[in-house]
Amino acid sequence: MSKEPEEIRVGVYPYVVVLILGLIYAFNYLDRQIVAILVEPIKADLNLTDTQIGLVSGFAFALFYTTFGIPVAWLADRTNRVRVVAIACFVWSLFTGLCGMAGNFAHLLAARIGVGIGEAGGAAPSMSIISDYFPPHRRGGAISIWSLGVPLGATAGVALGGWVAAEFGWQWAFFAVAAPGIFLSVLLWLVVREPKRGRYDAAPTTPVQSEPQPSIMECIRDYLRNPTLSLLLLAAATYSFVFNAFATWAPALLMRAKGAEMSDIAAYYSIVIGLAMAIGMFLSGFLADRYARKNPSAFALIPAWALAIGVPFFIMGVLADGWGAALIWFAIPMAMNMMFVAPGMAIVQNIAPPNQRSTSAAILLFVNNLVGMGLGPLYIGFVSEQLSHTYGAKAGLEYAMLSLTPFYPLAVIALVLVARSLARRGFSAGGAPQSA
Repeated sequence: MSKEPEEIRVGVYPYVVVLILGLIYAFNYLDRQIVAILVEPIKADLNLTDTQIGLVSGFAFALFYTTFGIPVAWLADRTNRVRVVAIACFVWSLFTGLCGMAGNFAHLLAARIGVGIGEAGGAAPSMSIISDYFPPHRRGGAISIWSLGVPLGATAGVALGGWVAAEFGWQWAFFAVAAPGIFLSVLLWLVVREPKRGRYDAAPTTPVQSEPQPSIMECIRDYLRNPTLSLLLLAAATYSFVFNAFATWAPALLMRAKGAEMSDIAAYYSIVIGLAMAIGMFLSGFLADRYARKNPSAFALIPAWALAIGVPFFIMGVLADGWGAALIWFAIPMAMNMMFVAPGMAIVQNIAPPNQRSTSAAILLFVNNLVGMGLGPLYIGFVSEQLSHTYGAKAGLEYAMLSLTPFYPLAVIALVLVARSLARRGFSAGGAPQSA
């Protein structure tokens, strides 16, 4: 018989696991976004266009990241997930260091592809590990703690990467952020134990080793057959498009159009944006866990309201005269943007079968990152480059950022549809959804 939520006690060790995985996720995000911090010096030194920057920071990276994500997650559902994440962390850290050795666009592109392949084994297996250390009604909060790796990575990346770039050059910034990932990969391998799959499931399950193991196509088919998860793909795609386009080009906007220096980005942007992201990320999971017990649609309604609230502040930030005012305005939509991640991932982890959780998370990340990370930064880079011919580089980037505004309502509508599906199917934080 399954335990009721109030009977389950979580000790200290699961939080140690979350801490280590969270630190690894911080460098996962840091190594992914470091190009955004270094856009201006890389562009000047390697003589790149905004479209090439968009390819390196977005589409080329995301294409390989998402392509390898599902098969690696499928492997993690059948093998030791801890070792998969440890090896992946070592690989992406190694290729991040190689980015610092790039002498032209082709070299940088190849190194970024290596980073993408390595990072494919990070997030999805990590969420699966966490889900087997925490019961369903605690997963939103646990995943939100793990997800703090995003603002931590953003803060450390901008502060460390920006400072190193300003003092020693952009190449050394890549070396500086790559080294800790090597250490963390070894720490994970030595300290974290592989948990039993499905240990907190609401319904009894047979041991994983005796279950028929679904193929990748069967996992994809099962995912797409679930109406809630299918709608979540649409919400993730639209949300991620806005977030990644905004986050990738915000430092360049502050420097190119608002007068900020690299030292300003390192000292102030890192703190303000990192704190804003942390607040949004931390609150979202715990709010969802709390209110979804009475209203299952809260897992989607909370991020929907948050995205809507952030729109006017985003517009004011783009239109602000100086970088200081723009940074203050940007802090609010950045916090609001973060409120999708933990609830969205918790939906997947609570609905998916135990032996498909890594793969199911990877399916969501596939769409989330291919559309968002792949097309978002590329879209801004392309639009900025076209508009700069008419309006100049400064105004061209500002207008390109403003063109993101219509995509916000699309993300909000998609999340509302997810909320309605959750309500219809009786989903709750305490277990899987009821059959329709």
